[in-house]
Amino acid sequence: MCRWLAYSGSPVPVEELLYKPQHSLIDQSLHSHLGAETTNGDGFGIGWYGVGDTPGIYRSIEPAWNDRNLRDLAAHIVSPVVFAHIRAAIGSAVQETNCHPFRYGRWLFMHNGFIADFHKVKRDLVLAVDPSLYPSIEGSTDTEVFFYLALTHGLEDDPPAAVETAVGLIEEVGHRHDVEHPIQMTVATSDGDKVWAFRYSSERDSRSLFYSTDVPTLRELYPDLEVLAGITDESRLIVSEPLRDLPGAWNEVPESSYGVIQEGQDELHPFTPKAPTRSTQVPTEV
Repeated sequence: MCRWLAYSGSPVPVEELLYKPQHSLIDQSLHSHLGAETTNGDGFGIGWYGVGDTPGIYRSIEPAWNDRNLRDLAAHIVSPVVFAHIRAAIGSAVQETNCHPFRYGRWLFMHNGFIADFHKVKRDLVLAVDPSLYPSIEGSTDTEVFFYLALTHGLEDDPPAAVETAVGLIEEVGHRHDVEHPIQMTVATSDGDKVWAFRYSSERDSRSLFYSTDVPTLRELYPDLEVLAGITDESRLIVSEPLRDLPGAWNEVPESSYGVIQEGQDELHPFTPKAPTRSTQVPTEV
């Protein structure tokens, strides 16, 4: 599988997220505690919002622990919304266009998990992508198809509904091809203003996902933790596994749910895939 983190809050240097915590994402690339694999060395990517109309991305097939450019960039990029992902490929090629996060316009998208038996369902799912979006698909991974299915179903207008519909479609197509458990996922997506994070699997046994306790509570628990002094009360992390061993600092995202990090009160809701409103059956050629 993979490991990822999403941060939203006060602008911070990316190195504060990637390198400085005790069990940072860079450490997880070699020594994951909760992932399906201990090592996640099949490439990485970071995405961030700053100047310009679209987020910046930097992706590479190098292992995250071995990329000098990443270390240098992380010390010089400061952003209020950061995505970071380390990859353990389970079928698709190790190539830059398959590294997360994926970008479309203002949107970033990253995923830990898989579409099961992707080779069986790929044709039907790709043909369900809106024709105007299809040319933007650059890689061969299941995650990118998932992203473009969510865009097809209105990610830019209503992210939870779009992801629920995309997952409902993936499950429908999977079951039609005798795939017992079509999807395993923890997903994050953002437009630079809000971050949405999802935890779901068809077998109801999803990969790990955690969100950080609110900053005022953390300051009471750990008054000497320096990183808390420089961030606002609304800053929050969502991670595949905790970055520090701090009791009370991390909360498991419930099974089959999604959260929204936003200005004001953050939210947590149930996640329920929805059957597509129209058939995705591909006509048989004659």
